[in-house]
Amino acid sequence: MSDTAASLEELLARHVPADAKEREDLERMRALAASLAQPFSRAQAPAHFTASAVVVDPTGTRVVLVHHGKLKRWLQPGGHAEAVDGQKLEATALREAREETGCQVRLHPSAPRPLDVDVHGIPARKDEPGHLHLDVRYLVVGENPEALAHDPAESLGARWMGWDEALALADEAPLRRMLEKARTAVGAD
Repeated sequence: MSDTAASLEELLARHVPADAKEREDLERMRALAASLAQPFSRAQAPAHFTASAVVVDPTGTRVVLVHHGKLKRWLQPGGHAEAVDGQKLEATALREAREETGCQVRLHPSAPRPLDVDVHGIPARKDEPGHLHLDVRYLVVGENPEALAHDPAESLGARWMGWDEALALADEAPLRRMLEKARTAVGAD
């Protein structure tokens, strides 16, 4: 087993899934971590690992969602690993959160790492075949919420919102599950 596969296996081994879908996704991710030659590369045709972040304000009462430019959906910030991340999905999640919100971010001190995992399909586009994103999700704190800004190249907007509003905009079960986990972790129930 390569160092990368071993590192991914260690990360995934400590995650406790919340439901049957997440349990199935976790097992699929563990198998792919062991078999993919380049698990972080976008060029890895069938699937590759990505990371995302649930960004909360310092009080834990608000969360940021970004309106994804291509998918036209409200989602958490996240994306592909880059060389600068050093094959660390925590670093990917933090970088993506900074880029997509404009906020300085840090990992939430008491949340599980990772907070959530999800496997989801990405449809084929003219320059890219359909593939799977193996998304590892973290809870992070936006230390300067007043700095919120979106990158027009990435999204149509970014907005702080209360938990109920964010959950109302969550259009799929894995997104709602992740937001509920984050709300519980920050004690906003």
